[in-house]
Amino acid sequence: MASNQHEFERAQKVLVGGVNSAVRAFRAVGGTPRFIARAEGAYMWDVEGKRYIDYLGSWGPMIAGHTHPHVIQAVQEAALRGLSYGAPNVMESELAERLCTLFPQVERVRFTSSGTEAAMSALRLARGYTGRDRIIKFEGCYHGTADSLLVKAGSGALAFGTPSSAGVPADLAQHTLVAQFNDLASVEALFAQHPDSIACVMVEPMPGNMNLIRPAAGFLEGLRALCTKHGALLIFDEVMSGFRVALGGAQEVVGVTPDLSAFGKVIGGGMPVGAIGGPARVMEKMAPLGPVYQAGTLSGNPIAMAAGLATLDLISVPGFFDTLHRRCGQLVDGLNAAAREAGVVLCAQHQGGMAGLYLRATPPTSFVEAQQQDLDRFKRFYHLMLGEGVYLPPSPVEAFFFSSAHSDQDITDTLAAARRSLAAVA
Repeated sequence: MASNQHEFERAQKVLVGGVNSAVRAFRAVGGTPRFIARAEGAYMWDVEGKRYIDYLGSWGPMIAGHTHPHVIQAVQEAALRGLSYGAPNVMESELAERLCTLFPQVERVRFTSSGTEAAMSALRLARGYTGRDRIIKFEGCYHGTADSLLVKAGSGALAFGTPSSAGVPADLAQHTLVAQFNDLASVEALFAQHPDSIACVMVEPMPGNMNLIRPAAGFLEGLRALCTKHGALLIFDEVMSGFRVALGGAQEVVGVTPDLSAFGKVIGGGMPVGAIGGPARVMEKMAPLGPVYQAGTLSGNPIAMAAGLATLDLISVPGFFDTLHRRCGQLVDGLNAAAREAGVVLCAQHQGGMAGLYLRATPPTSFVEAQQQDLDRFKRFYHLMLGEGVYLPPSPVEAFFFSSAHSDQDITDTLAAARRSLAAVA
């Protein structure tokens, strides 16, 4: 029988670090990554045949569970008609129409093949639309691997950002200004220092890449006001939160309307996809109508469009998100209770089917606080849960995901595993 260790050793001989996305390498938790052989519903099985209750959900897309029959049928039917055309197909319009209906300010859509590509293209569009070069992002918010967005905070409150990855030119990073999430004053200071040169503010309205963090009252409203005042665009990166925390994304929950939105994950139903959406006056600055160039061979791929449409069918059923939120809340409440019983400093919170688990007394409100966790205890807890057959994201600064496929028994089994694991690390 194959083993995870054997497959990891094999992969390391031909794949960089044995993986195709860095967090999969388990560096944050140690040990050997699990190589997944198949998935169905709320479960994944590794190459050794061990079953896991899956709270990774492919990092968000599998909101209706793995291999949902409606999605699989749509993909199979689309595949029989062809895998890729390099030409327009009707499903692109159908999925775009759905996005425009759900987000009234979205009048035009451009599909891409990934969330990274969507965020990168939204950034270029904002610069092209405003004629400005500088952008503001937030430390801890992740928008993919475009050079301008792989930048962390500098040494001072008003400092230019510094590259957080080798290979990002300092000359490029100087155009990225870094503020602190939930700290409106840090954004006001940057606008005061650069009042006429900021093209946009890009933010995860409900971050999931420094674990799930809620926006403080007035924070996103303040960003909206600042962008309007200074002629900058407000971009919501809803690649993770979109269709996850509510059908209308985080912007429905918080009641703030951005100028541009970046989408991904759920709208592809597990297939590679991304999208940018916004008002026609901005979006039509993009080629072929405007001077901002953007293109992609596999953009609007018919298989991805079919999977996305089928997934939206499932999550648009009235009451879907109410039920998802309530049942995810049962899991979160149970985790908090288990931690109290064990005397372990741990807390959890959620919105819709997106949740955060933190080895600290209170949910974090910023990237700095998200890093203030008991990392050694998290590693031990993580591997104990893995041994119990519960698959959580292998990092203390990543959100976890609940699906409509998770049953009451899955919640019961997860909480039982959590109580045993917490007792062992207490």
